[in-house]
Amino acid sequence: MIVLAVVLFLNAAFNALVWPQFYKRVSNDPRARDENGKPTAFLKVHAVLIAIALVLALVSVLVGVVALTGAL
Repeated sequence: MIVLAVVLFLNAAFNALVWPQFYKRVSNDPRARDENGKPTAFLKVHAVLIAIALVLALVSVLVGVVALTGAL
């Protein structure tokens, strides 16, 4: 179970480190906002995908803790 927990924690760390940085780049992309400054579908879709990745990171941490503690 320790190996499983380590893999889950590494997954969570990767997601927590990479995706927020990616969001910064996406939000600064010219395609992210229209001429009125409103978010485009490009920004909205990427924001949803990044949010899903961060939720999965949180789930990975929780399952990793469960794997370490044997709470199941």
